Amino acid sequence: MINITETAKTYLTNTAVKNNKPYVAFKVKGGGCAGFQYDWSFADEVSDKYHEYELNENKKLLVDKTAELYILGSTIDYVEELGGSFLSIKNPNSKSSCGCGESFSA
Repeated sequence: MINITETAKTYLTNTAVKNNKPYVAFKVKGGGCAGFQYDWSFADEVSDKYHEYELNENKKLLVDKTAELYILGSTIDYVEELGGSFLSIKNPNSKSSCGCGESFSA
């Protein structure tokens, strides 16, 4: 299971609405400076390779089933700081991550 904070749900919902998309898609791919990289995109339809997580306003987060193996138990949060804002993934399966927080090793 993946936890999505209310602030992340609001951000993802607003982003989907702004881009006129019903779904935000999330997967993990090889790359980045630590071995694996988080990948965000939009989708117009659902396939059986995704698990669906409810957001707000009938929008959903689609998480690639393969990615769930790497992020099981993670919390997705939206963080706003003085220097900027970003989606933060607190991943208990990560052995290490890069300084930017966008890639990790499992």
